[in-house]
Amino acid sequence: MMTLWGRKSSINVQKVLWVLAELGLDEGSDFKQIDAGLHFGINKTPEYLKLNPNGLVPTLEDGAFVLWESNTIMRYLAKKYDSNNAFPDDLASQASSEKWMDWQISTLWPALRVPFLGLTRVPEEERDYTAIKNAFQESNRLLGIFDGILANQAFCSGSKFNLGDITIALCVKRWIMLADQYPDKTGPRTELIHIKRWYEIICTNTHFIKAIQ
Repeated sequence: MMTLWGRKSSINVQKVLWVLAELGLDEGSDFKQIDAGLHFGINKTPEYLKLNPNGLVPTLEDGAFVLWESNTIMRYLAKKYDSNNAFPDDLASQASSEKWMDWQISTLWPALRVPFLGLTRVPEEERDYTAIKNAFQESNRLLGIFDGILANQAFCSGSKFNLGDITIALCVKRWIMLADQYPDKTGPRTELIHIKRWYEIICTNTHFIKAIQ
């Protein structure tokens, strides 16, 4: 049985839980999940640091094999356990999907992370609302790029749902939440009609809800 270390509220842990769900792998029978990080602790203990020297989550143990970095774990699971073709396996689709996975973690999330952490983790008296609003508006701009792609195709890599859609959808969930809960702190959320259509399909036609519960 695999072990996934990390709290279920973490965006990076949710990526892995979502992939596991799409692959038909069930908690309890195929893997166990152990809360770690933030108030759960564990991730700075010597035992955990032997698994992941960064002290971050998630970490996956698959037998004797240990892996960290959420997007790498996603790729590993899809390559090893996708016996039912849950994700496209042709080279072009894989490369297109991985392009968006890299974009999410290197470009979109650094912008969105500023308002997300600033409004949910930082005490109000310590918040830099100018930086929060500017970063949220940059997130609007970046998601506009993805919206333009979705004007011509259903998902990030073409006609079929793929790993890259998972990474971006979890950001979009937080983007919507921040604008709805803190409209005066983030500024307006850009209306992106193609992302709206895509996001609604993902919410209803994938294991998205199961992954974020």
